[in-house]
Amino acid sequence: MMSTPPPHFPTMKPNTIRKLHRWLGLLFSVSILMSALSGVIHTVMTRTQAPPPPARPSGGGLDPAAIRVSVADAIAKLPAESRAVHAVNLRGIGGEPWYQIYGGAKGVPFYVSAGDGHVDPAQDERYATEIASAFLGGAKVTKTGYLTAFDNEYINIFRVLPVYRFAANDALETRVYVSTVTGSVTRHTDKQRQFEANIFTNFHKLGFIPDKNFRDFILAFLTGGTALAALAGIVLFFATRPRRQ
Repeated sequence: MMSTPPPHFPTMKPNTIRKLHRWLGLLFSVSILMSALSGVIHTVMTRTQAPPPPARPSGGGLDPAAIRVSVADAIAKLPAESRAVHAVNLRGIGGEPWYQIYGGAKGVPFYVSAGDGHVDPAQDERYATEIASAFLGGAKVTKTGYLTAFDNEYINIFRVLPVYRFAANDALETRVYVSTVTGSVTRHTDKQRQFEANIFTNFHKLGFIPDKNFRDFILAFLTGGTALAALAGIVLFFATRPRRQ
């Protein structure tokens, strides 16, 4: 009885693998070079830039005796549709106690004076201004924006939105981003720091591509191609190793 011969699978010749590895390496060498350079920039940034701003209590202190309005009375000052309260914070703004109340579906805080019970929406910006000024050692700051979405400078790694942007109008072009939700500075940058950050973002994350979906596709393509080039090199190593007699 005749046995069936085993199936024959075609194999790539070492010369073909070598050519594939060579062209893949050339094609994706730009990606490898950009990653390497961005790694150098990242190391420089860790040496030249301060760590993220530390979390610390905000406000100028509170006088307990100045609190004459209860939380229940403060909530009663809100519109009826905003009385489904999610959170209440007691903030010191301008030396006075204020209730910061999150109610309704908008996510925008209401400010009710804990002293006399009046409502003042302008306190949110005033509170942010005090946080920014205190962070910069009492420097005068100017509001330059209110962000509800991330942009090229305040990118999604900072996570917190919305935020106010303030400028210190100094020689360094200092800028700080402030969240009144957390009561803190979420980002501190200036001209030199942002220059380094832009290089890293453009080289490492292809930040110059505006569309995120297309950018993610290109990043995945480049990363996958680099992995394929490395795999071809490994296969080539074993395919061309010296054979023992």
